[in-house]
Formats: sequence, C-alpha cells, structure tokens
Amino acid sequence: MDLSPSPEARNIIGRLHTFMDSHVYPAEAVYAEQRETAGPRSHELPPVVEQLKAEARRQGLWNLFLPALSGLTHLDYAHIAEVTGRSPYIAPEALNCSAPSTGNMEILHMFGTPEQQQRWLEPLLDGRIRSGFSMTEPDVASSDARNISTSIVRDGDEYVINGRKWWTSGAGDPRCEILVVMGKTDPDAPVHRQQSMILVPVATPGVEIVRSLPIFGYYDQQGHCEITFSDVRVPVANMLSGAGEGFAIAQARLGPGRIHHAMRCIGMAERGLELMARRAMSRNAFGGPLSDQGVIRTWIAESRLEIEQARLLVLKTAWMIDQVGAKGAQIEIAAVKVIGPRVARSVLNRAIQSHGGGGVTDDFPIARMWASARILGIADGPDEVHIRSVARHELRKYR
Repeated sequence: MDLSPSPEARNIIGRLHTFMDSHVYPAEAVYAEQRETAGPRSHELPPVVEQLKAEARRQGLWNLFLPALSGLTHLDYAHIAEVTGRSPYIAPEALNCSAPSTGNMEILHMFGTPEQQQRWLEPLLDGRIRSGFSMTEPDVASSDARNISTSIVRDGDEYVINGRKWWTSGAGDPRCEILVVMGKTDPDAPVHRQQSMILVPVATPGVEIVRSLPIFGYYDQQGHCEITFSDVRVPVANMLSGAGEGFAIAQARLGPGRIHHAMRCIGMAERGLELMARRAMSRNAFGGPLSDQGVIRTWIAESRLEIEQARLLVLKTAWMIDQVGAKGAQIEIAAVKVIGPRVARSVLNRAIQSHGGGGVTDDFPIARMWASARILGIADGPDEVHIRSVARHELRKYR
C-alpha cells in the first residue's frame, strides 16, 4: 500500500503551497474585512475571493476534486485537500473545490443526462454559479434518511414538490441557482427505493428561502438555509438518474465527500498545531516561555500523535476508494468521517486554550475553525450513525 501522492500531484501540491503562502494567507484578513463591511449575515462572495479564483485558474489549480477532469486519484486529492483545509473558508472556494457544489458536480457527472450536464454541470465547473444540497428536514430525525418526508409527486410531465428543509448548504449564496433536493416519490416501495433526487432551480415559484442558519453564531458565506417547497413544479426531465434512486445517489455523493471533509480537517488541525506552538514560544509566564511548561508540551505532542494517526487512516481510505470504490471502502469512510473532525476539534481546542482569551475571538482563525469541525460531527450523518456502522461491521466477524 503506497500512500504517497503521484508525481503529478506532488507538482500540484508544491504549487499549491506557494499559492497559499503568496495569495491565500495574505487574503484572510482582507476576506474578514470585506465580510464585516458587507454585514455579518451577508452571503455575498467577498471580491478578494474572485481575485483568488482568477489566479488559481491561471495557475491550473482548478476543479482538482474531480478525477475525470483532473486525472488525479482520490489519494492524490486527499493530500491536496489537506493543504486547502489550512484556510477552509477561502482556499477550497478559490480552487472551485468547496462543498456542497463539489458533491453536486460529482453526481451530475455520474448521473446527469447530457441536457442536465450542459445546463448545470458546465457552469458549476466553470465557477459561474453555485448550488445547494437539500436533504435534511427539521421535522424528522434525518440521521435516518428513511424518515425524509418531502413529497415528490408526478403530475403529467411535471413533478410537484412539497416539504420543508433546513441545513441546505450553499443556498444563501446569491450565485446559487440550482438545488439538489431529496424527497419521497413512492412511500409504498421497498424502503431504499422510496426516495429520489431532483433538480430544482432556486427561482422556481414556490421555493422560499426562509432563513440562513448560524453555526455557533457564525454565518458562513455560502449559507445553510431553511427552505420551504410549496407546490413547486419542475419538469420530469429534472429527475436525477430515475425515481427511487435517491439512496444510491446519496451514497455515491457522500463517500468521496467525506474524504474531502476529513482531509481538510487534518489541514485545520495542522494549522491549529502550528499556531499553538508559535504562541507557546512567543509568550512568557512564570519565568519562561509557555513552551517550557510540561502541560503545553504534552498538548503539542498529543496533537502531533493524533494528527499522524488520523492522516494515515484518511489516506488509507482514499487509497481504498481508488482500489475498490466507495462501496468497498464504506467502513473506512465511516471511520474517517468520525476521526477527521474529532482530531481537528481536539487539536483546535488545545490551540484555543493556549491562546487564552484571544483564542475565542476572531483575532485568530482558531475559534471559527473549531466551530466548523464541531458541525462536521453532525453534518453528512452524525458520528453516532457512523460509529454504529463500524460496530456492526466488527460484530459480524464474530457471529
């Protein structure tokens, strides 16, 4: 098992590090200032990110997440995603590699008709529009996707959609033009054939974005929205793959995406560890630098141990996806979905503590990264669901 990146990926990673140092990190303060000027609940993309996007395209750092276009493996991209995770609110967007549009582009690439791909996939790949993924519902326990109750009913040449969603990531962005909506087309079908996914343009009558939801008080630029669908009509041709294929599409979408999230979490943890170490060496207390204190050294050592273990598991999982597909690596995918954010939270929590009062402010990126790592214990299925899957897999060995 070789977990090193390919020569082509090594070249990209080198150029990406240079891009991060010369463009992304210097843009972080500008990004924060432009978002503050626009208002804390604004979902307009700060102009500095458009400049970064133009530069990333010029340098060939664009759409690296999609193997069919980039020629990279999932293992290659896992290494790349870690680097972008060091600046999670700017770098993925600058490279057109940010969720949820990456997952939506993947399923459009895999399951979309030529017409759907031309209408939606091409402008998404070009970075001209954004998209939202509308699955979770406030009125049911969506950790069990069988509970999802939004109805998708055929009426002649159209489907009529009624329901209420929330945590529709991407929908707050003014550039968001298309939603991938999961709902129930046949309540009487076998349990995993009841759900479907359908494409719903945001401008369709009956689609109402009710509000954007904060994460621990932070409003992401793209937004995580509550949306109601009231007698929303779309053509039959907007169905993805076919009625009853919702669960299959969801698994195809979420598998690689969980690798992306997990590896970006390693990048966040690395940034947190770096900030913690630099802070500890620069601050003096009790007669010497904080880095001389045993407890601080323990935090730094424990952080390094946790990061290395998590990285190896994520890389192994990416390698397995390349070898046997997402279905063959489903237990490893479940494991990294838990471990990546958990390690990020652990390291970032220590980084916050090492910064004292500054650690909970916006003067440093740590608090917001911790909030992002915390929501990833719930998003894409709560940790408990994935732990349950791993436990069931282990128990089967001994029956």
